[in-house]
Parts: sequence; C-alpha cells; structure tokens
Amino acid sequence: MSRLISGAAAAVLVCIAGATVIVHVQSKAAAPAFSRTELVPPPTAGWPTNGGNLGNQRYSPLTQINRDNVTQLKGMWRTRLRGSGLGPQYSGEAQPLVYDGVIYIVTGADDVFAVAVETGNVLWEYRANLDPINDSVCCGWTSRGVGLGDGRVFVGQLDGKLVALDQRTGTVAWSIQAERWQEGFTIPSAPLYYDGLVITGFAGAERGIRGRVKAFNAKDGSLAWTFYTIPGPGEFGHDTWPKDNELWQDGGASVWHTPAVDPELGLIYFGTGNPGPDYNGVVRKGDNLFSVSTVAIDAKTGKYRWHFQHVHHDIWDYDAATPPVLFDLAVNGRLRKGIAQPSKTGWVYILDRATGKPLVGIDERTVPQEPHQGTAATQPYPRGDAFVPQSIDIAPEGTTLVNKGRIFTPFWKTPVPVKPAIAGGANWAPAAYDPQAGHMIICASDRAVSYVAQDLETRRPAEGTNYVGGSPIRHLPLLGVFAAVDLRTNTLVWQQHWPDQCFSGVAVTAGGLAFVGRNDGRLTALDTQNGKRLWEFQTGAGMNAPVSVFEHNGREYVVAYSAGNMLQGTPRGDSLWLFGLDGTLAPAVASGTAMQFTQGAAGQPNIDNGKAAYDRACSSCHGSQGEGGHDGAPSLRATRSAALIMQTVSEGRREMPSFSSLLTAEQIRDVAGYVSERLAVAGR
Repeated sequence: MSRLISGAAAAVLVCIAGATVIVHVQSKAAAPAFSRTELVPPPTAGWPTNGGNLGNQRYSPLTQINRDNVTQLKGMWRTRLRGSGLGPQYSGEAQPLVYDGVIYIVTGADDVFAVAVETGNVLWEYRANLDPINDSVCCGWTSRGVGLGDGRVFVGQLDGKLVALDQRTGTVAWSIQAERWQEGFTIPSAPLYYDGLVITGFAGAERGIRGRVKAFNAKDGSLAWTFYTIPGPGEFGHDTWPKDNELWQDGGASVWHTPAVDPELGLIYFGTGNPGPDYNGVVRKGDNLFSVSTVAIDAKTGKYRWHFQHVHHDIWDYDAATPPVLFDLAVNGRLRKGIAQPSKTGWVYILDRATGKPLVGIDERTVPQEPHQGTAATQPYPRGDAFVPQSIDIAPEGTTLVNKGRIFTPFWKTPVPVKPAIAGGANWAPAAYDPQAGHMIICASDRAVSYVAQDLETRRPAEGTNYVGGSPIRHLPLLGVFAAVDLRTNTLVWQQHWPDQCFSGVAVTAGGLAFVGRNDGRLTALDTQNGKRLWEFQTGAGMNAPVSVFEHNGREYVVAYSAGNMLQGTPRGDSLWLFGLDGTLAPAVASGTAMQFTQGAAGQPNIDNGKAAYDRACSSCHGSQGEGGHDGAPSLRATRSAALIMQTVSEGRREMPSFSSLLTAEQIRDVAGYVSERLAVAGR
C-alpha cells in the first residue's frame, strides 16, 4: 500500500524569501563535507551525487539484485509528492540522491522532498514557489537533481537562484541569485558539491545568453570563480568569433548537466550546447568556441585547461547535452585515464582526460559547404561506430534528399532533411558505464528533420528574448535507440530500436542489469551483455528519470521518480517508488488506458486565461508567440479554427499528445480562443 505521511497538524511551516518549507519530522542524517576523493568509488550504501560518483558513471557495484532474480523485484512503497510538478509545463527528470536512510528528490517545480527509505514518509518538503511568469525556460520546466554535502542539500532553480537547504529540516541556509532569469538564464541541472564548492552550469542559449559555469562557497554562497563557455576579448578562443560584431556576448554554449571531476588531476569536465543563434551561422562566422565541446577546467580556479570541439560552427543544434563519463581502461594494451561523452551527432567522443587528445582516433574530414552559413571546411569524425543512424535511406514525403541526408549536410532557405537531428542522438538523458565490461550503455533517439534558416541581423537580441535563426521541420516517427559501445574501440556491442524516444537515462549494476525508464510508464531492466529485457514494472506515469541503486540495512534497493515529461507528452504523476526483492506492491495501472477525451467547454473563451494556460502548456513547444518551436513543433499563426484547436488539444495529433488529462474543458476552450483570436491574428 502507498505510505503517506499523516499527522499534518504536527508539521512546522516556515516561509523564507518566497519559498515555503514544511518540516514533518527532522531527519537525523547529515552528510559530511566530503573529501576530494570520497566520492570517487562507485556508491554502495547510498547514491550521494547525481552521477553516482564524481565520474558520472551511474554504476552500482551491488549484486544482490541480478540477472537471475530481477523478476522478483516489486514495490516496497509508493509515495506521492503532494501534487508537485503535475502541471502541463513540468517534466520529471531528476535522479534521486540517497544518504543514510533518506532519499532526496526534486520535482519539475524545483520543490525538494526528503523521504525516509524505510517507510516512504515525507520528512520535510521545500516549495520553491517559482514565479509562473518566467518565460525563459527553453524546454519544459524541469530539474535533473540536487547536490549534497556538508549537511546541506543544494538546488539550482529555473529562476536562476541557487539555494542551500539544511539537510535535516529543509530550511533555507542561504539563497543567492546566481543569474537572472529575465536575462534568459535557468538552472535545470543538479549542482555538484566538491571540495567545499557548489558548482553549476546555466542553460539559456535559445535566449541569447553567454554560457558559463560558476563555483560558489558551500558555506555561504559567495562566488569563488566563473568560467565563460564563450571566451571574451584577449582569452583563448575569442578569435573563433567574428570581429565585426558583438554577438559573442550572446553566443550560447549552455551547460545542461552536472560536471564530472578527477580529483587526482584537479580537473572538472563538462559538455557545452549549441552556439547562438541556433540553426544559423551567417552572423557568427568561425568555429565558435567553446560551443559543442567537451571542456576541462581547473577545479580550484575555474581556469581553462583544454577542450575538444565535437562540431565546428554548429548549425544543427548538436549539443553535448549528456553528462561526460570518466573511466580507467586498457586501450591498446595500456591503462588510460579516459573521458567519454555521447552526443547528438550519434558518436561517442573518447578522449584522454589529462590532455583532451583522442584515445580512439578522430579524423577531420571535408564536408559539404553552404557559403551563406559560413560552414566549417572540415568536421571531426570519430573512428568506430555511430550508435544512431547518420543518413536517410528514403526521402520523407514532400522533401528532396541532398547528400542522402547525411550528418553535416548544410542548408539555407530551402528545407533540407538531415539525420541525426535536434532530438536525435544522445540528448540530455545520461549514459552509464560498466567498468566490468568497459562498455557504455547509451539512451538515444533516431530522428530526421528538415532544417531551414532565416534572415538575421548582426544586432544583439533584446534581453531574454528568443534567439534562433531558423527552424527544424519534423519528419517521420521519432524512434528510440538503446545501445552498448565498447570504449576501447568505439564499436557497437549491441544496439536496438524502440518504437518511441529513449528519454530517461540509464543506471547499471554489477548484477548485470541496466535500468531504464519508458515513456509509457514502465521501468525496465535489461541484460547488459545483450540488451535482453528481463523485467518491467508499470509505475503509473511517464518513467522519464534515471533511477538510483543503493544498499540499506543489508538490502539492495532501486528508487525511481515517476512523473512524466512535457516534451514527450507522457502521462504525469508525482510518485516516488522504492523497489526491492521482498517488495509486495503490484504494478500501477497504466495512465490513460481508459481516458475519456474532453472537448472544450461551451461559451465564450476567456482570452487572458487562455494566454496563461498557453504559456504553461504550449509555449515550450510552439513558441511564446506561436511562431513555432525550437524543436520543430509547427507555427500556430495560421490556425484560425477554434474548433479544430480544441479537438487537437483534447485528442492529440501526430506527435502532440492529448492534454485532456492536464487541462480542464474551460482551459482548452480558452487556449483555443487565445490561439485563434490573438496568435493567428498577429500572424496575418
């Protein structure tokens, strides 16, 4: 049965700086100020950092749950997180942290919960109370986890705040405005606690930011150092941006994930996103460092040490959005300290983490050119295998293939189909590393779109506004790819197609299991040797977050956050599940199996309410003004039939899911009125 905290009258309510903290029971657990090397080994008794260890390996050495008995895995308890993150704009992508019998989880609303391992009871909850008018969030309201260290839980928020919570009570120890959301900055990633510092990157390339990583003192939130992912005048790499404009100040290169750390080398590693403006290189001639790169900086000072650029002068949105993974492995008979980062290109970039030089060869090859776009003459091609298709066999209806739609095919004013595309390859979802086999297990997607550019000026964009220079046009169904790659040779061990996108991330164990969630709500366990599915469990909402594996009182458990995803249109929920071999809870009923579609209500629409609902539920895909989304969702400016809009919102269409379980009949009516009477009129 679901175990929920009772006795709300005993709770203590604390309001601080707009946030709300409810303390039900004070936790006795407090993490130490972890030493530099304490979080290097794979975790056992808990899961103390976002990647499991500082190398982001997401590997558990536990073997109690294994290939032979995983079919016995059932739910120990299911706890509801008080409806947090249930709205249509939210996504549940957070990896739970576990320390000394307490689980720490953050929802898409940046609300944090401490939950007891033994009972599933909520010990305390922190409510961020985010301002709903925030229009800087690119790709759904989400958080990918929290940080932990020195008795505090650290959360980066979508309003640009970095907050430290007392680990025992959830009360705010300090809160700083790390960057302003009004300028386009958000923090979707989990902060990293390391050596007394809290380190975080910032997203916002689609809003014209200059990307950066910052380190703050964990004691008081004071700034320790800043590294800009777009170098300024006099800094190495600045000459890869034009000299005749100032657009390097809006050059993008977001950091979407938690960095990895090598304490022995004293280096922090992260990947960077696309340069700005997206899809258009006409105003930013040059390689545009350090966009779409793996970057290493000094952990104490934030100073640049090395980089490897995956894509020169990117115009396809080939972000390095997946966390880099550190590994030690014999390559060509010699033990090497490596770093591997999967990418949207569909390749894994395998480098020496001391120097940034390729461990497995990467060749610069000439590529087709488009003079308007200022395309790079060559691009890096890793030797070995791509883990997703990189060309198109048959032209999608209504298109003409150029260069077989291969990777790095350029485009201009005429749409050109290319694969992989913006949602293809490895997106944000973390990969995992199996040190027993030397294999990386990757959650990825197979996608083709047509790209098209638009005219741009060299004038800097207004603060916090959309900054894109073209758009993708979606083609064909979006498929998932799940694959294992041998990091010694960068070759495929096994690979499989899924009927929908893999959008949750992976955790692997020494028991030979790879745990990965599915959009339909299933949590699955696959055999790491061959990808065979061994177990599945319906969680009741889109299972779009990576799980964590740990031991408590001699028993191995798996904890999973089941909440759904805005970009996938998966069923929403607010459940935290604990699984064990002695569990008794049966699977939940799959959400939506008996859904009754609700058409919009009768009567005149409330346009203001429609705008509010549109901003929450629709703008991340279709654009704030209905101009078409960053990921290829169509423009709504020619959609003037309110009846058609109500039907589409209610029932879904093509890749758009039904919103009938997320919006009321009145909200659907009001959204239809706003789109047909305001956005369509503005587009005439």
